[in-house]
Amino acid sequence: MRCPFCTHTETDVIDTRDTDDYRIRRRRECAKCKRRFTTYEEVEKEDLFVIKKDGRREKFDRHKLLNGIQRACEKRPVPVEETEEIANWVEARLRKGDKQEVKTDEIGELVMDRLRKVDEVAYIRFASVYRSFADVESFEQALKNLKKKK
Repeated sequence: MRCPFCTHTETDVIDTRDTDDYRIRRRRECAKCKRRFTTYEEVEKEDLFVIKKDGRREKFDRHKLLNGIQRACEKRPVPVEETEEIANWVEARLRKGDKQEVKTDEIGELVMDRLRKVDEVAYIRFASVYRSFADVESFEQALKNLKKKK
C-alpha cells in the first residue's frame, strides 16, 4: 500500500475493523513520514445480470434498486436507513444464490415483500409501477390482496 502523502510503499496496519457491509477498515501509518490514513478492503463481487421484461440483459445496478425503493417511500415515514437496509437485503439475497442472472420479477417480488412489512402505501406505490397496473380494477385487486395478507 502506498502512502497517499509521500508515496512510500511501506506502511504498518495499526487497527483493523469490520464494517457492516462486508468491508474491512484498516488504519495505517506510513513507515517513512509517519502520517496516518484509512483504507477499506472489500471482496470483489462477481457481475450479476438482470434480465429485463423485454429480454434485454444489463448489469445489476444497486443505485437503480435503491432509487426505486426511495421513490416508493417518498413523503412516507420511512427512514432513509430503512430504504438502504432493504436494498442491502435484496442485493445480498440475489448474490447468495448461485445464479449470475436474475429476472426483474424476482427482484420486484423481494422488494415488495419487504415494503409490505415496512409501509403499505410505499408497497402499493412500488407495486403500481412494478406491475404496471393497466386499470383501476387491477389496482383494487392489489389492495384486496394486501388486506387479505393482514
